[in-house]
Amino acid sequence: MNDKIFVSNLCILGRHGVLEEEKVLGQRFFLDIEVTTDARRASEEDDPKKAICYAALCDIAQTVSDAGPYLLIETLAERVIEAILDRFVTVTAAKVRVRKPGAPISASFDTVGVELERPRMRQVGFSFGSNVGEKSSQIRAALGVLEAVPGIEITCVSRLYKTAPWGKEDQDWFVNACAIGQTSLTPHEVLRAVKEIEVQLGRTPGERWGPRVIDIDLLFLGDEQVETYALTVPHKEMLNRAFVVIPLAEIAGDVVILGQRVGDVAARFAEDDGGIEVYEA
Repeated sequence: MNDKIFVSNLCILGRHGVLEEEKVLGQRFFLDIEVTTDARRASEEDDPKKAICYAALCDIAQTVSDAGPYLLIETLAERVIEAILDRFVTVTAAKVRVRKPGAPISASFDTVGVELERPRMRQVGFSFGSNVGEKSSQIRAALGVLEAVPGIEITCVSRLYKTAPWGKEDQDWFVNACAIGQTSLTPHEVLRAVKEIEVQLGRTPGERWGPRVIDIDLLFLGDEQVETYALTVPHKEMLNRAFVVIPLAEIAGDVVILGQRVGDVAARFAEDDGGIEVYEA
């Protein structure tokens, strides 16, 4: 949801600026704060405890300002956003505009200022598999397209692994890999993106667990727990699959999924090879 909660024209006193007299004398700053959230629970239940508190937004801005001074109002805005995202887990994005009407510049103006907007970024995990055609090339192509999706940043990719087929054994072996990153997207937005990539790279509908040009699974997204007809997050089978857990443990062994540390699950699989080995393409 893209519901907005905002505070306009909040006046705070601060000593922010580059010049020494700004730090000594101080001046007024005016802030506009806007946060994106899902306000349905608060509105449907008419419950203030489930809402984003306007007074809290004002208090955060004043507290951050008092922690200064800062040379730049960009820094003030950034710190306010960070504090809001830290305080309110239901906020998916925050925008802060800081106006400085008393800026010491030799020009006629109404006000100067900055506007910063930041989405909440959460860790996300993916698995990739291919057992048709140029398997490793298709996984690398999928990674390249995924990295170009707005709102997704891939930060680490595992090695490629050669794995035995799972679920349907009478088919060619797979190449698998995992990747982790950060995203500002919702689970369903990520699902839509990966399904579009699969189609773009040539995947067509086929039998369950059958051969595929490319398969991309969303494994987890922050602490999200989703269970719908189209999507389950965390992926309900991931901890049962060596071809997912072993590559994921290579890059995110300390991640805890459904109460289990990925590295510990991988160690149990390592006691028998699980039909998986590093693939040297």
